[in-house]
Amino acid sequence: MNWIDFRELPPSAGGFSDLFLDYVYDYGRVQPFFRTDFRETAAYDTLLKTLQEHPHAHRVQLADILLPFHQNLGSPERTLENIAALRKPTTFAVVTGQQVGLFGGPMYTALKTLTTVALSRKLKEKYPRWDFVPVFWLEGEDHDFAEMNHARVIDSQGATVNVEYLPGGVLPERNPGPVGEMVFDSSLEHTIGALRSALPQTEFTGDLLAKIQECYCAGTTFNIAFARWIQYLFPESGLVFLSANNPGIKRLLSPLFVHEVTQYPVTSQIVIGQSAELEERYHAQVKPKSINLFLFHNGGRYPIEPRENDFTLKGTRHFITPEELQHIATETPELLSTNVILRPLAQDTLLPTIAYVAGPSEIAYHAQLAPLYDHFGVIQPIVYPRASATIVEERVQKVLDKFSLTIADLFGDATKLTSRVVEQISEIKLDEMFDRSSAGIADALSEMKFGLNEVDPTLTGALENAIGKITTTVNVLKEKSVAAQKRQHETAVRQIEKAVGAVLPGGILQERQLSIIPFLNKYGPDVIRWLEHNVEIAGFKHQILMR
Repeated sequence: MNWIDFRELPPSAGGFSDLFLDYVYDYGRVQPFFRTDFRETAAYDTLLKTLQEHPHAHRVQLADILLPFHQNLGSPERTLENIAALRKPTTFAVVTGQQVGLFGGPMYTALKTLTTVALSRKLKEKYPRWDFVPVFWLEGEDHDFAEMNHARVIDSQGATVNVEYLPGGVLPERNPGPVGEMVFDSSLEHTIGALRSALPQTEFTGDLLAKIQECYCAGTTFNIAFARWIQYLFPESGLVFLSANNPGIKRLLSPLFVHEVTQYPVTSQIVIGQSAELEERYHAQVKPKSINLFLFHNGGRYPIEPRENDFTLKGTRHFITPEELQHIATETPELLSTNVILRPLAQDTLLPTIAYVAGPSEIAYHAQLAPLYDHFGVIQPIVYPRASATIVEERVQKVLDKFSLTIADLFGDATKLTSRVVEQISEIKLDEMFDRSSAGIADALSEMKFGLNEVDPTLTGALENAIGKITTTVNVLKEKSVAAQKRQHETAVRQIEKAVGAVLPGGILQERQLSIIPFLNKYGPDVIRWLEHNVEIAGFKHQILMR
C-alpha cells in the first residue's frame, strides 16, 4: 500500500488548505474551531451519550417520509431495514452529501460514499449495542446547473472527454431552480450517445451503458437518477438517501426557518465572529448572508435579501413583507431552501448524526459553524475526512519501472520530470555540459574583468553588459537544446506525459476530475468491491491504489 502526504501534493491539484492539513495532521492548532477530534475514541463515546440525552423528535416522521421514496426507488431490503431502524432511539446516522452531478459526478462521490458506509460498519463493531445508518444527503436544491450537468471520462487515446447534458441542446440561461428536480428530456439520448462514443469498447461497455440508461432516462429527475446510480454502485450498503426538497421534510424544518427569518442577522453575526478568529490563522471558506435562505419563485431559486422595511429576491423585482416571509416559513416552508451555512444545521436537526463524512472544503467551512450549532441548540457531529485515492493502472506502473521513478514523481512538476527522464536516458548530459561550460565562461569573464579593471575601469561596464548578453544567449541555447533532446526522445516524453495525465488529468487529482465510469468500463462493476476492499478510511493521507 502506497500513501502520499497531502502536504506533498501540488496545491493546485486538490484544494488542500492549511486548515485542512492541520485538521488531519496537527489537530491541536485547529482545536478552538471544532468540538471534537475525529481521531479520538472518547469523542465518539461522549457524542453518543449526548445524542442519547437529547433524543431527536423527528425520527418517526422522518422515517415515514423516507420509506415511500425508497420504495419507489426500488431500494434493497437492507436500506428499508435501516429506515425502520432510524425510528429507534438507539440508532444514529453517519452522513455524507454531494451535489447530484451527472452519472454520479466526480470519483470522490464514490469515495465519500464508501467512507460513510465503512465508518458505519466500524462504529457498529465498536458499539454493538447501537445501530449506525449510512445516509447520503442529496444536494439537489442547488441551482448551479453548470456544476452538475457533466461527467469526465477517458477515451481510447487516454484523453479526458467532457460529456454534457444540455436540455434542448443549450445551457439554461437563467436560474433554473433546484437542479435535483429538473427532469431529463430527450436531449439525454445525445448525452448517452456522446458517452458511448467516448468510451473504449470493452467486454463491460454494453452492460455498463444499459445500466446507466436504466438509471438516467428521459422523464427522470436528477435526484432520482443519481440515487439509483449510487444505489447500483453500492447495492449491499443499506445506504439511505435524503432529499431536503420534500414538503414533509420542509415542515420538520419550519422552526429552523422561522428562527432564521425572525432573528436575522444573528446567524450571520455569529458566523462572522467565528470567521474573524479563524482568519487570524487560516481562511474563511464561506461567507454568511444576512438571511441564509433561498426562496423558490417562478421556477428559480433566489437568495433572500433584507431591505430597510421588507425583503427582496436577489436579481428580481420581487418584494416580500416581513409578515409574508414569516407566513411562508410557518405555512409553506417547502418554498424555502437553506444555503451552505444552514444546510448542516438542517441536516442535524433532522438526523441524530454521529459523524459527517466531509471533503477538504467542507471541513474548512465546518470550522466556522461550531457556535452556530450552540445557538440553534443542535448537536454538531464529528467531522470525518473522506478517503482520498488515485488508481494507478499497470500501464502507468510499467512507465515508472522503465524510468526508475516513484509514484510521487508523477505528482511533481511535469516539465522538470520529463527533462529529468530525457537527461537520464540521453548519452549527452545537457545539464552537466552547460553547467561546466557556464562555469568556464564565468571564470574566464571574471579573469577578464580583473584585467580590464587594471587597464581601464570604465571598460568593466561594457563587460558587464556583454556578460548579460552571453548569459542570455547560453540560457536560450540550453532551452533549445533541451527541446531538441526531448524531440529526440519523443516516445519517452509521451510515455511520461501520459503517466502524469493518468494520475493528474488536466493537472487535477484524478478523484476530482474523472467520473468512476472509465474504471467501471475497463474493469467491470467489481471495481467497486475492489475499492471497498482496498481503500483504507483511517489512513488520512492520499492513497495510491495499484490496479
